[in-house]
Formats: sequence, C-alpha cells, structure tokens
Amino acid sequence: MTLKEKIREILKFSDMALSEDDIAKILEINKKEKRILSDTLNQMKKDNSLLKDEKGNFKYINRERTFEGVLDMAEAGFGFVIVDGRDEDIFISKDDLNSALNGDRVLVTIKERRKGDRRDIGVINEVIERKTTKLVGTLEKNNKDDFGFVIPDDKKVNFDIFIKEKNIGDAKNGQKVYVKITKYPTGNKNPEGKITEVLGYPGEKGLDVLSIAYSHGIRMEFSRKVLKDAKYLEDEVSEDELEGRLDLRDKYIFTIDGADAKDLDDAISIEKLDNGNYYLGVHIADVTHYVKENSPIDNEARKRGTSVYLIDRVIPMLPKELSNGICSLHPDVDRLTLSVFMEVDKNGGVKNSNIVESVINSNARLIYDDVSNYLENGDDYLAKRYGEELITQLDNAKELMEILNRKRESKGAIDFDFAEGKIYLDKDAKVIDIKKEDRRVANRLIEEFMILANETVSETYFWMDVPFLYRIHEYPDEEKINEFTNFARGLGYSIKLTQNEIHPRELQNLIRDVKGKKEEAVVSRMMLRSLKKARYSNVQDFHFGLASEYYSHFTSPIRRYPDLQIHRIIKENLNGKLNEGRIEHYSGILKEVADSSSVAERTAQEAERDVEKVKKAEYMEDHIGEQFEGLISGITGFGIFVELPNTVEGLISYNILDDDFYIYDPDKMKAIGEKEGKEFNLGDKLIIEVINADAEKAIVDFKLVERV
Repeated sequence: MTLKEKIREILKFSDMALSEDDIAKILEINKKEKRILSDTLNQMKKDNSLLKDEKGNFKYINRERTFEGVLDMAEAGFGFVIVDGRDEDIFISKDDLNSALNGDRVLVTIKERRKGDRRDIGVINEVIERKTTKLVGTLEKNNKDDFGFVIPDDKKVNFDIFIKEKNIGDAKNGQKVYVKITKYPTGNKNPEGKITEVLGYPGEKGLDVLSIAYSHGIRMEFSRKVLKDAKYLEDEVSEDELEGRLDLRDKYIFTIDGADAKDLDDAISIEKLDNGNYYLGVHIADVTHYVKENSPIDNEARKRGTSVYLIDRVIPMLPKELSNGICSLHPDVDRLTLSVFMEVDKNGGVKNSNIVESVINSNARLIYDDVSNYLENGDDYLAKRYGEELITQLDNAKELMEILNRKRESKGAIDFDFAEGKIYLDKDAKVIDIKKEDRRVANRLIEEFMILANETVSETYFWMDVPFLYRIHEYPDEEKINEFTNFARGLGYSIKLTQNEIHPRELQNLIRDVKGKKEEAVVSRMMLRSLKKARYSNVQDFHFGLASEYYSHFTSPIRRYPDLQIHRIIKENLNGKLNEGRIEHYSGILKEVADSSSVAERTAQEAERDVEKVKKAEYMEDHIGEQFEGLISGITGFGIFVELPNTVEGLISYNILDDDFYIYDPDKMKAIGEKEGKEFNLGDKLIIEVINADAEKAIVDFKLVERV
C-alpha cells in the first residue's frame, strides 16, 4: 500500500480531521520521513484528494460526493454550485456557504441526495479561488463616523463590507466607492475591506456607467509611467521611419467608420484589374512600431486585452496619444501601416496575396451612413465632395462585397443580421431615445473586407508553421445543438444532423428560411445561445460561425491585443528576425496571451451588456403606464420576456396573468394555461403596458394588455 493510500484509509475512517502530527504518529513515521509525509499531504491537498481546514488539519474527501465548481449566488442568500459535466447544479443553503462569495471556485460535498427534479443539497468545504476581490457599493457610516459598511451594488454578494475608520479615507456617507476586500467572512462575521477609490454620489453624471466598469474590474486609468512614455511619442511620421516601407502615399486610400469613432485602425483601397479581378488593399495601423514588446505601454495593453465601449465613453487599450493620435489613420497625414494586398477573382477566390510594411496618407475619412446613402440610394453628397475616383472605388467595393458575401453564404457562414439598439444620451448622460439600427451596406462592406484580410493572414502564417494566434469557434456541444434543432423542428423547420454534428450551412439555411417571419429574431437568438463562444487560441482550429478553416484577428491592433501580438510576429518575419530564439519565445507566451485576451473580451462584453440594461431601464422609467406592441423573445419558468421594437426587453410575470395558471413547457419552449390551454409562443405579438422600471436594478416589468 502506498503512502497516499495509507493516508486516505486513515482519514476515511476517522471521525474528525487529523493534523500532520496525528497522521505521523498513526503511521509511526520518524523525523527523517516526515518531510516525505508533508510533501505527500500537500500534493494530495493540491489534487483535491483531501481537504485542509482553517486549523491546518486534514479531512477525507469522498470523490463520489465531492466536486469542484463555481458558486452562483441568488439574491435571497442561497446559492448553487455549477459543476462541469454534471447535469444538475448543487443547492447550497446560506448556512453552508463557508465564506464563499458569488463566482468563487469552490470544493463542495453533497450531504443530501434528492430524487426527481429536486437538486442535491451540498456544503462548501473550501474556497479554491476567489473571484470577488474588489467591488462597488454605497458607503453607510455609523453616527460617530468611526466605522462604516459598504452595501454592494451586486445583490448576489450577500454581505455588507465592514470598513474600519482608518480604511474609510476621504469617502463621505452615501457615496459610491470602490472597496478592496481585506478579510473574507468567517462564521457570522462580515467581510472587511478598504476603500481604494471614491466614485461619487448616486445620480451624478455618468456614475452609473463608471460603477459598472469598476464592478467588472476594468482598468480605468493609465499609470504615470505609461502616460509618461506615451507623452514622449512623436505625433508625426519622420522620413527616417519610411526606410524599407512600400510608399502608398500617392494611392487613393480611405477609411469608413462610425461618425463618432476616433480610433481609425483600418483603411482600404480597391481597383479593377484588366483581367476582371479585383485588387483589394487592406491597410492596418502599424501599432507595434510604437509599442515595443515588454515596454510599460505594451504590458498595460496586454493586461487590458481590449478597449471597452460603454455608450458614451471608451476605455481604451492604448493611451489616446496612440489610439486617437499617431496610430489612428486620419486623413491628410502620413501613417505607418501593415498592408495586405489580395487579388480576388469573380468567384471570391484569392488568387495571390502579399503582406508588406507600408506608409499611407488617407484621402478621405468616410462615415458609414454617407457611404450607405450613396450605395443604397444614389445620394450624390460623396461625389460632390470627393469626386469620381472615390465613387469608382465605392462601386468596385460594393461589387466585391457582394461576391465575397455570396461565397461566404455558399460555404455556410452564419450571418446573424441582428438589429442593435442605439442609445442616445443628452449632455447630462441621461437617455433621451433608443432606436433600432440595422446593418447597412457600408457596414457589411467593411465586415467582408476585414474577414477576407483576417483569413488571408491566418492561412499564410499557418502554412509557415510558426507560432501564431488564431480566432477559433469550435463546433457546438451535441446536447445544446440537439435542443436547438428540436426547438426549430417544433416550429416546422427541418435541420439535418450528421452523426449528431451540424454543418454551419444548415444554420445559415435556417436563418434564410425564417427571414421576415415573426419568429426570425427568436430563432436567431436561440441559435446563438446554442453555439459556443469564439475565443483566441495558439492552436489553429475551425471557425464554425464563419465556416473558415483559418482565421485570426489582424485588423484592429489599436483596440485588441491579439491583433497587436500577431503584427509583431509578422513584422519580425518580414524583417528576417523570426529566428529560432524568437520562435521559442512566442511558443512560450502565446497560450497565456490567448487565454487572457479571451477573458478580457468576455469581461468587456459583460460590462457593455450591463450598461445597456441599466440605460434601457432608465429610459423606460419615463414610460411607465404607456402601451407598446412587442414580440415574445423568451419564455421561462417564472415569466415571459417581451422585446419592443426599440430592443428594450421586459418581463411579464406569470403571477400577474389572471386569466389562467400558466405552466412552462421547456421542451416546446412555450407557456400553456392549465385550465383553458391558451398558449404563449416565442415570436407571438402582444400589446403590453410598462408597469415598472428600475435603472438601479436594471429591470423592466410589463403586464399583458392583449394578444395581437
């Protein structure tokens, strides 16, 4: 019997936790062998073969009843541990949390198994990894101001944070603050913390957005060292920097972006060749010329991973001297770029391509709406302002866009045509309107060209067999795609599976079939939920959503770190510096870059969604009592979600439906009345009345007026 097996047997049959000395005595281990025992116990603790409590004593873990998972708290004070590969979550009562907070990775043991649809009940043994280390909340001081409590904004954090007088700083009663947890809860004691930043009083301009950014741990300010380095960057391109670059300053090149965009990192040029093919140039800001590896700016950008766009503000990955200055492809100034030239035939195939270091001088800074107005309606504004050369390029660009789009459709690429809600704010950052904005032709044109450039760069460097970063989108999980196909079939749509796998073409065909029908938005949303999230990887894999064998993010190095990272590899290769040592270096760092960039992207997306929810609820606070027509966008066990034409979504609770008692059928995704059998189906039109909206809680409640 091995030492591990002996330890396991002793602890398994012990009624209490045992110390290392206790175990040594039972095993009759002498002083010389005690080091081996200590190492073995620590390894077993690390492997979750046994548990070490707060006193340093060891307990046996029954692997059939003990699991590792993530705690998801409810506002009521109980929680559920989500375990990968386990169908049912494990219920945890408030008394069995053992100091764990929402999002923590924990070790949980089932203490009561339940039958049927009822969840097993567990107790948390140990917190393996803390997620909540800092949080946003409101300070409430006691009457003498010698201590206070921070009440967290996140209602899933079920403890107020105790703040000693010395840790309050300059914070005033009632202010929103950012607090660092210094001591986690034990027994009946609250966690303790230290206020690290005062955000302001509730209701102050922009504080709601700022609080959300802080609550997600988004890095707000640049360090003095980073700002100092950025300050000394040149603001013009010098002649010395042009050596070895392809000079494109006499070529007609232009950018197309949103009206309020300041970080312009991509430009295009296009012409038709004598053989009928298109010669497309995609010119991307050469950020790595200014951001050297392991410099303070580079290290900060790597930590941030991405810029974050929160309605009325951008939290940039790079200081403004770079993002809005020397790296941004403004018109009528020289800018350093990496250019990808692609000869594309009439079927959308890339006949040949070339990637070069270059310098450009953009001729025009175009706006999406202006370009769309010309391409869709023949508006003559651009022709009058810029002349025929631009118009010829835009005509060529539209032709090529349509060719590329047809090719992507033929491959089976999934093109979700979601209309987004544009939120308009006044000078005080209050919502004055929300409008649905469709993707127009200019947006789709730039999307197609950037996708093609990303595919071309990715395939080129894959076949070079050098370390690289890829953007991958794995095939959906079998269970989730089966659930979705059953849902679609229930609506009368046929989807073909092969050995429980699906080709993206099947999903693209479904999107085409539902277009213009009442269930279009619902089917698209349910489809999206059935797919995995795209992520970054140092290992090449298929991109399911785009139906692309090779895909990387190359076109946005101002706002995405993976793009900046592969620019560095490409430039070293172009200049003959990608030697064995550099290859080994990149092989060692790219997995971590991929993983951290994927996490940063998800954090940014969550923050952006949270801000939208708050602002949409704020807007509806002024519309309580008003009636609107909407579509059922979701059905759950507790109510029905309805989406309005402006993309605001609200809940009709079953509790306020007085015409019947409704039961949710998860297999058919519908709610059915128990007495009369009336149904609520996804995509049904309803007239609703707004009965409640709360920006602080980011909720909107409706009541049913009538079915349409």
